[in-house]
Amino acid sequence: MSNVLRRTVLASLVAAALAVVPAWAAEEPGYDVVFQNLWVRKPPPGVDTAALYFTVLNKTNFPITLKAVTSPLAAHAMIHETSVVEGQSRMRMKESVTVPAGGRLAFQPEGLHVMLTGLNKPLEVGDKVPLTVEMGGTRSSGGPLELIATVRPLDAK
Repeated sequence: MSNVLRRTVLASLVAAALAVVPAWAAEEPGYDVVFQNLWVRKPPPGVDTAALYFTVLNKTNFPITLKAVTSPLAAHAMIHETSVVEGQSRMRMKESVTVPAGGRLAFQPEGLHVMLTGLNKPLEVGDKVPLTVEMGGTRSSGGPLELIATVRPLDAK
């Protein structure tokens, strides 16, 4: 095989590999997976737990899985889903959630959310909460994404 042919084949393989790796972004157009409207509800005084909300847009042709969220401000971050069963609100932990191909998934009050527990400092309205999100998809394991959420008042919706 000639050097020119080897380089062409190698360039084609690199281009094909890059085509299946999704691009993650926080509120930036032009990316395949976009996180929008990231916010944390300010906890009541003396409480070291807060809920994180956001929307994920998946512009790819394959499902994307949100596998984990972490924050240096919290000992733990767990994906939860609130539902009403027989008139009672119940919350259950989820190992991961999937955003369908070409779809969106909203983390919102009374539904999916991320519980930040063991907060190491009180959160005030306007504070920035750093987050790391681990995503994966059927074609790529993705990579961690650094995001920032803003603290909103306790009564925010």
